[in-house]
This record gives sequence, C-alpha cells and structure tokens, in this order.
Amino acid sequence: MFPTLNPDIKLGLVQLNVSNLARSLQFYQEVVGLQVLQTSASRADLTIDGSHPFLRLEEIPNARVTPRRSAAGLYHFAILLPTRRDLGLSLRNLIQSGIHIGQADHLVSEALYITDPDNNGIEIYCDRPRDTWRRDTAGNYIMASDPIDWDGLLSEAEGTEWHGLPPGTTMGHIHFHIKNLAASKQFYCDILGFDIVSDARATMQALFISAGGYHHHIGLNVWAGEDAPTPPSNGTGLAYYTIVFPHAQALEEAVERLHHAGVQTNPQDQGYDVTDPSDIHLKLIVAR
Repeated sequence: MFPTLNPDIKLGLVQLNVSNLARSLQFYQEVVGLQVLQTSASRADLTIDGSHPFLRLEEIPNARVTPRRSAAGLYHFAILLPTRRDLGLSLRNLIQSGIHIGQADHLVSEALYITDPDNNGIEIYCDRPRDTWRRDTAGNYIMASDPIDWDGLLSEAEGTEWHGLPPGTTMGHIHFHIKNLAASKQFYCDILGFDIVSDARATMQALFISAGGYHHHIGLNVWAGEDAPTPPSNGTGLAYYTIVFPHAQALEEAVERLHHAGVQTNPQDQGYDVTDPSDIHLKLIVAR
C-alpha cells in the first residue's frame, strides 16, 4: 500500500540563481509584481505581503545562463492568483511591458506564461472553481491547452489599476524537467506520498502529481531528454524549492519514509534538505 502525503501541504519559497541581480529585481518588480523585502550585494528576497519571502534571487559569480530545455531542473514555477480579475490585471500589465506571453486554458485553470531574463519559466494563473474540475474514467483530471479568452480577461480588469501581485497570491505549483519519469515517480509518489492526478506518460512524457486532490502541485516531464544533464554549478536556474507541512508530525512521517527508502536527508534549522533523483534540491519545512 502506497503512502499518502498530508493533504494540507503547500509549496513555499523558491530560490533562483540569476546572472544579474539588478536586472532580475527590475523584472520581478515591474513585470511580475513582487515587492522587495530585503537585499544584499548578491541576494534579494521578494515578497507579496511585505513580511514573508516568496521568491529569493541570488546572483552567482561567473554565471552561465542555462538554455531552455537543456538540463534537468526548473521548467516553470507557477504563481496562483486569487481571482480572474487579478489574472486580467496581470495580463494587461504583461502586454504593456512588451514581454512575450504564452497562454493556455487548461480547463481547471487559465494560465499565462513568461520567461525571466535568465530563461527561468514563470506561470501566472488563476484556478477555476474546484467543483468544475472533471476526471476521466481512469481518475485523471481532464486538462487541455486551449486558447484563453483574452478579451474576457482584459474586460475583468477594466477600471482597476494594477498594483502588483495581490494579497492571497500563493506558489501554486512547480514544474520540472527531470532525468527519468520512473525514478521521479518512485521518489515523489511511492516514497513521499504524492498522488498521481494526471498520468500523461504515454501521451506527452509527463506526470502531474498533488496532495489533497489539487489539480497538481508538481509537474514532471522529460522534454529536455532522458537523462538530461544537471546544470553546471554556475548555471542559472533553480537553487531549491520548498514543501511546507502543516505540522511537525506530518513532516517527520515524510522524512521517515525517505530514511526507510535510503534517501539522504540533511537536517537544517527549519527542516530538512533533500535531493531528488534528478539532482533537484528541495527543502521540507513546517509552516510557521
């Protein structure tokens, strides 16, 4: 019998390695809509609520910008907005910025896609009501990549000024290029306890997993190729992402499963550092 991850887990802080901190700060403030919480010569914490870090940027020496779809690691991190009007406001701001915008209606959500100056992918999206999400006969959420309703989104924003990402915005999900789907499925589902909510291994070489019935907290794909290389130590991209457990018992149960499977966990002040089979780093912590 496979384990089940606590249904109340959330995704927390994401840290990115960047090549030019000043350039990235301008982008994440003016285009994405985050606020600066604190900065140093080589690092900055960005926030939504003015108190808690949401995204951390670290400029690394002699950085090499990682080409898209060239290595295991970040495909995109996804910023979940509270309302469709908020998504319309973000869309209008993105259009005004002149940045290239990808888009998709996934049926469970409406999504916009952009890329930061270091090729880090970003999704900005809004969920449809959960009671409208549908599953097929195999239990997979039915998702698509249909065109979004641009005009409808923009009309939602009419008469309202954009002031950045609104209160209630969260880290909705994160999507990775990985080295091997079977190894990642074993780590995330068979050991940690995520549920498969859309098995697209046969059709698009991807797997979508979650806890608590969400349409997905993590996406896994091999679109950078089987056994995709690990980025160099000075490569831009994901430094780590964070899974936040609702209480200490839920965290310790997950860590015990990792120990039992022979996965190394490194204790830290707030939790544990772990590396997945694709050399992607994650932190397991308790909500504060």
